[in-house]
Amino acid sequence: MSSISLLKKKAGIVLEKKKLTKVVSRVGLVLDISGSMRNLYKNGTVQKVVERILAVASQFDDDGLLDIWVYDNEFSRLKSVSEQDFSNYVEEYILANDLIHKFGRNDEPPVMEDVIQKYTVESRAKEPAFIVFINDGGCKRTIKKPVVESSTKPIFWQFVGIGDSSFEVLEKLDTMEGRFIDNANFFHIKDIEKTTDEELYNQLLNEFPSWLNEARAKGILPGGKN
Repeated sequence: MSSISLLKKKAGIVLEKKKLTKVVSRVGLVLDISGSMRNLYKNGTVQKVVERILAVASQFDDDGLLDIWVYDNEFSRLKSVSEQDFSNYVEEYILANDLIHKFGRNDEPPVMEDVIQKYTVESRAKEPAFIVFINDGGCKRTIKKPVVESSTKPIFWQFVGIGDSSFEVLEKLDTMEGRFIDNANFFHIKDIEKTTDEELYNQLLNEFPSWLNEARAKGILPGGKN
């Protein structure tokens, strides 16, 4: 069984448990590529993250594609990845790509604005967008603006902190005021390599089901409340 089939199976079990098997959603992955992430790109950890999230996208997604962005103090919207071309994606499309700004400082709002632009302006759809946002600390306080701005839109932000930096801004997401609905969740994993797939998928999909219900109830998504 290929690694991706195995991951899809594990993702499928968690989707079933959380009653998400009938949900169609677009999936995006935003990857921190600031200086402190260098080793995780070089040692294959980020490639594994892409594969693990792709397994969710291929279960959930309208077209099985995972949309990808990377950011430091600049950002790049990359080629979407599929089950056909995921192997070596990080090496080929990120590390070997000289057009991508990498290993600088981190600045989240510009890439978040681009995510919002893609899913609400360029390719609007009735399906929600589930965005996995990987950060290894020091997230800017100014993320409040795009988070609040997108709280009326069909976008759910799942922030994942990795490593052992400070995640002060992300830890306060749940109490962020001024939003139409709570559209963001955060959890912290010290060592993503040691986290089992089930554990990762459980945490990733923890708040998405309740957001879907609330988004339907408040008219952000079609269908009213189940």
